[in-house]
Amino acid sequence: MIPTIQATRRCEPPAWARLQRQLLATMSEAALEASARYSFPDGTATFVDDVDDGYEARAGRGALYALGGHDDLRRIARREWEATTRLFDDAGPGRGHPKYVAQLTDEYYNLARPFEWFHQGEGNQSLYELALSEPDSAAFRERAARFADLMIDESNYDAGHRVFRSPFPSSAGPLTSARDRVDLARAHLTSLYRSDPSSPALRASLHPFVRDLEEDWHDEPERRRRILDLFDRVVLGGDVPTNLTAAGLVTHAFLFTGDDRYRRWVLDYAQAWIERIDANGGMLPDNVGPTGRVGEQRRGQWWGGLYGWTSRWAGDINFGGPTVSAECAMLLSGDSRYLELLRRPLVALLERARTTAEGRLELPKRMGPEGWTEWAPPRLLEFAHLYHASMSAADRALIERLREGDPGGDWNHVESLPDRRSQQAEYARFQYYDGRNPGWPEAILGAELAWCESHFERIRAEDRDPETLLRENRWPPNPVVTKGLTQVTTGAPQTVYNGGLLRATVRHFDLDRRRPGLPPDVACLVEGLSSESVDLRLVNTGRERRRVLVQAGAFGEHEFTRVEAGGESLRVGGRHLAVELAPEAGILLRAGLRRFARTPSYGAALDLLKGGPEAWSA
Repeated sequence: MIPTIQATRRCEPPAWARLQRQLLATMSEAALEASARYSFPDGTATFVDDVDDGYEARAGRGALYALGGHDDLRRIARREWEATTRLFDDAGPGRGHPKYVAQLTDEYYNLARPFEWFHQGEGNQSLYELALSEPDSAAFRERAARFADLMIDESNYDAGHRVFRSPFPSSAGPLTSARDRVDLARAHLTSLYRSDPSSPALRASLHPFVRDLEEDWHDEPERRRRILDLFDRVVLGGDVPTNLTAAGLVTHAFLFTGDDRYRRWVLDYAQAWIERIDANGGMLPDNVGPTGRVGEQRRGQWWGGLYGWTSRWAGDINFGGPTVSAECAMLLSGDSRYLELLRRPLVALLERARTTAEGRLELPKRMGPEGWTEWAPPRLLEFAHLYHASMSAADRALIERLREGDPGGDWNHVESLPDRRSQQAEYARFQYYDGRNPGWPEAILGAELAWCESHFERIRAEDRDPETLLRENRWPPNPVVTKGLTQVTTGAPQTVYNGGLLRATVRHFDLDRRRPGLPPDVACLVEGLSSESVDLRLVNTGRERRRVLVQAGAFGEHEFTRVEAGGESLRVGGRHLAVELAPEAGILLRAGLRRFARTPSYGAALDLLKGGPEAWSA
């Protein structure tokens, strides 16, 4: 039996609870309206670009449903994902549009337009969200296993040396040569030392073999051949930290299937990179050769790889993969030593920090022959994910150091921003749990409501037909932002945008409607967090009784020990507890936690919901 708590004490709904319900309702309505106005009858979008953008333009629907959004969002999210996949698959119908290219084979990224894991992860967010919405889907379970298998197959991955064979793995195998893709090489090769550092084309270096690459290198046939040979060897001929994002896809397969070979792969690949970081003095290297050695193709030089330390995106893209992989390894093993994959490079940067005359902390940002060439204030996002995974005093101290090094910075400030790699919301969230920002829940929910309403206004004013929209081919407005709802209701940082899986201290399910998410009228705020406990307040803002199933962890990876509520203490000893909320009632639950004590699964709550797994079927 699931331990059940009765909440009968009536209360005036607090402002955050009313805002939360308004946000869920408004965002759901706006998302459904956006889907209706910016789709053809078959579900394909009135927008064509790269396939990852096709997925991204509709991202968030599945996550919103899983948090408690409208019932129709699950159907819409699946319909749009399948329509996009069908359109861009090389076996699909195609589309007569100048920007259209069939970029999928067997439903996964091919090499018609090569995608590294920064963009594969970006496109896969909708896929992972669908699993939260439909954990019993046979079709998505089969896809999860198939996609993971092709990624870790020997054509893409060398298990003996624990390396991907290229920064561009795909359903058609790895991209190992650009000899027929001069435009791709041109797009990635711009010399850091001659070009404007703000150049969007700066993605990789050929150093130490070429220091100043001329802009017209591709015009003379012999020079073009030599540069392309170098590009194949030093840029395409090995592994990069962005490939660590593949851990999200392989963990996704484990959460569906429980197949231990996926768990072993995630842990083995994470361990390989921990060893490479150790071999590089604690700093994350951005290139690894075919036998797994750092700088193997660059005479031992640890920097210069694709989207690596010479890139203007180094701090963003370089750390996305280690963050995703460290979180997945911790999730699958319960072993905190895998967090060193993220912690050691962050500490290594802090060890190289400088302080300005104004007392502002700055970290090194880009590396070149002269050493570190740029400095910038640190990003909180990776530190926030590390601390949420460990909940350790040492990792908390790292964030406190960042705060001390930000004199005059307003860490309580919240504004309306999209989910896309925005770290701004993590500052105010940290302040709330540190007792310095009591108004944060209302602030973040209100900011995201403002964001949603501004997009909803544009959507409702849309008067163009689908064919006109396709001809104009502008990115459609997406009113869905879920970082605030995730933070407030689950007690976790926002999901890593480019391929991360949901982080959550708690998740919620509707026991009466047998589906994921908060029931109608019910709002939740995670008020307190520690390494051994979570405090959450549930409020029923409506006039009907509601029943909530609370799960410890995004995938049932944690375990509740005891729960105190209303002056009573109840032993749990499992990963679920139920709460029955009388009309207009509220309750504060103080629950003990054993973190990462259970095997995670998308279906952790299925058998406990009335009606069994079949109740989740479409």
